[in-house]
Amino acid sequence: MPSPGGVKKRKDSEGEVAGDHGRHAYDRLDRVLHEKARLGILTSLMTRPEGLNFNELKQLCALTDGNLSRHIDVLHEAGLIEVLKGYENNRPKTICKLTPAGRKRFLEYLAELERVIHDALPEGVSAPESSKKGSPRGALRFGPA
Repeated sequence: MPSPGGVKKRKDSEGEVAGDHGRHAYDRLDRVLHEKARLGILTSLMTRPEGLNFNELKQLCALTDGNLSRHIDVLHEAGLIEVLKGYENNRPKTICKLTPAGRKRFLEYLAELERVIHDALPEGVSAPESSKKGSPRGALRFGPA
């Protein structure tokens, strides 16, 4: 089996490619982060370093009060977000912000997702390009290497 650099790798006695054991295990895909709602919450907070209030997050992530509250608890317990509770005009207000550790872990998670994308591309296809002039933000295109 050719390696990404075009060099053939030797197989061991069991037919496994030497040095590739666990290559596609993706152990750095953090289960706390790798959940649709929490991924949406963290992505939203990544774009707003000053934080977002509960209702903004609820709308951006299309979650119910109960679902959002539970996911916020999980992220807070994991040390990924900071939850600030207070009052504004005699009404409760909850603000969520990424912690420095949360930002670091999320960036590491995104790097692992990029590895998954790279590994999934057929040989001869380059990594996706994004945001070309006239393209929607984040539009992905695959082309010859």
